[in-house]
Amino acid sequence: MGNNGNWEGDDEEEEELEHLRSYFLSKELASSAKRSKHKLTDINVVDEQELREAASQILPKHEIEVNTLMDSYKTIYPEWLLALRCGFGLLMYGFGSKKALIEDFASTALTEYSVVVVNGYLQTINLKQVVMALAEVLWDQVKTKRADKKRKGRASYGDLPKSQQPFSSQSMEDLLTFLDQVEIEDGDFFVCIVIHNIDGPGLRDTETQQYLARLAACAHIRMVASIDHVNASLFWDKNMAHTQFNWCWFHVPTFAPYKVEGMFNPLILAHGSANQFVKTATIVLLSLTRNAQSVFKVLAEHQLSHPEEGMAINDLYSVCRERFLVSSLVTLNAHLTEFKDHELVKIKRNPDGQDCLHIPLTAEALQKVMLDIN
Repeated sequence: MGNNGNWEGDDEEEEELEHLRSYFLSKELASSAKRSKHKLTDINVVDEQELREAASQILPKHEIEVNTLMDSYKTIYPEWLLALRCGFGLLMYGFGSKKALIEDFASTALTEYSVVVVNGYLQTINLKQVVMALAEVLWDQVKTKRADKKRKGRASYGDLPKSQQPFSSQSMEDLLTFLDQVEIEDGDFFVCIVIHNIDGPGLRDTETQQYLARLAACAHIRMVASIDHVNASLFWDKNMAHTQFNWCWFHVPTFAPYKVEGMFNPLILAHGSANQFVKTATIVLLSLTRNAQSVFKVLAEHQLSHPEEGMAINDLYSVCRERFLVSSLVTLNAHLTEFKDHELVKIKRNPDGQDCLHIPLTAEALQKVMLDIN
């Protein structure tokens, strides 16, 4: 009887498994029958430029309430400044672009301090160039304060002429060491770095965030940053957030459109267009110095006259030096780094194997850019 009972149990289990197999098989057949044959490429999407123009015509709403909200933030500027003076970093979060708010705070409350701005919403950021700029600003301030007070100080690089320690030739570690160890008698003095979207695409990797944390921990550096990504706080561990960045979090929803930040990101279900790239390139170039624009014009003129060839860096340097646009190859490289970061210039190999500079625009688009910046 016991064996018969086991056989009966096995039969029931096998029958149940057969029912399960039949169930999942029927589901699979049903889903395959309902599967659409349409492809994403079949969608007739709108041109990106047309979509952006339509978006720009959307009228703002609740302007009175938004202006009242922005005015309320201005009343707490002294609190933000006090937090910076006490060694904290400011981290702004909330719905809406915070670019105008942070820049207004910097231009009105930080007038006694030097400010370096980083647009983290760009696709690529050269962090070493940022750190070099901070080192230059800090060193200039050190020299100015020493000259004003007519005193001689001792710092790690302080007594060396600047020409013997060019920041452009130093490694990232050397630059961070300088920023952390330079001695300034005025304990309240600092250089502020403003980072719009510290969670931006060009700053999201672990190594960059670690460098930014070390930068924020330097004695005479203060950081003001904004975030918009829902998972931005996952970039930092406890030590980075509470010790190195030492964030003070401020919820400051502005409900402002992300016009500038969104300009460098493609719109969903929209075709990219050459006109949009021309517009973006023009905006970037107009934000650069006159000399940088002139260097770009030299490169553009060469490309228009020699469309099949790039321009060698040495040739570009020779022309720019003749026109008194740059004084050294270091200055030219700084301009070229900025162009590369904004994807205005790429490296192209000529048929003879030489690496040359190339602007990734058609002749027609390049002529339009030249016309716009003139």
